[in-house]
Amino acid sequence: MTNTAISGARLYWESKLPYFSVKGVSIPVAVSAFPDEIDLCPRSWAERAYPKLIHYNKLDKGGHFAAWEQPKLFSEEVRVGFRSLRAS
Repeated sequence: MTNTAISGARLYWESKLPYFSVKGVSIPVAVSAFPDEIDLCPRSWAERAYPKLIHYNKLDKGGHFAAWEQPKLFSEEVRVGFRSLRAS
């Protein structure tokens, strides 16, 4: 063991912010909900938290480390999610 568990857990212990409270983010947001994520973001929550939600997709596979677990799906989601913002 490398004794890194305590330092890794410190971030979670010290962060007492209301993680799931609606924040009213005012920039365009894309959400990809991967089914094995630790805290799956439901569409209803995303719509309340992000008034400018431009993309929401619930995927069939992937989890907390989606970019590593499902790199093709992840990169496709980034492209699709922000496609409407790209200049024509």
